[in-house]
Amino acid sequence: MMTTLVLTLSIGLFALSILFRIGGIYINTTPSLPVGLYRVVDEPITKGAYVAFCPPQRDVFDWALARGYIHPGACSGGYGQLLKRVYAVAGDTVLIDRSGITVNGELLPNSAPIHTDAYGATLPQYRLDAVLSESEFLLLSDLNPHSFDARYFGVIERAQIVHVVRPIFTFNLQKEELLP
Repeated sequence: MMTTLVLTLSIGLFALSILFRIGGIYINTTPSLPVGLYRVVDEPITKGAYVAFCPPQRDVFDWALARGYIHPGACSGGYGQLLKRVYAVAGDTVLIDRSGITVNGELLPNSAPIHTDAYGATLPQYRLDAVLSESEFLLLSDLNPHSFDARYFGVIERAQIVHVVRPIFTFNLQKEELLP
């Protein structure tokens, strides 16, 4: 009885997510961005915008899929689309090193890379010191210091970005740390 209920709910949620996607609605359940509903908008890709993108076929994304950091989906390589925020665009100077990500001399919050995941697996340590070209974007989460983002895979090409999305209804599941 319980198994049937769980299976029915799972199938229902899956069907609902497909209907939402067809209608231009994304459901974000990961803590990389505020959890909730996002809709596709016809806007340019600018700093601060949220975007949906298909990860490019690279070893780091194969690894992330195998580890469960990203979900399977319809993108090349069998990857699912990811939602992230744009933090650097063409002409911005980006430095990614062990201290975090710096854009135009400003260290971004929650951008320091983590060396191992919760299970002790070593995370890739991406390094970059460059000025972004017209087709390059830096995508990450400033909300979640554990997000799989540019700290581990670098910049994303314009061709990988599928949509600009805007929050409809969201809430933040990140817990505030209490200081002693």
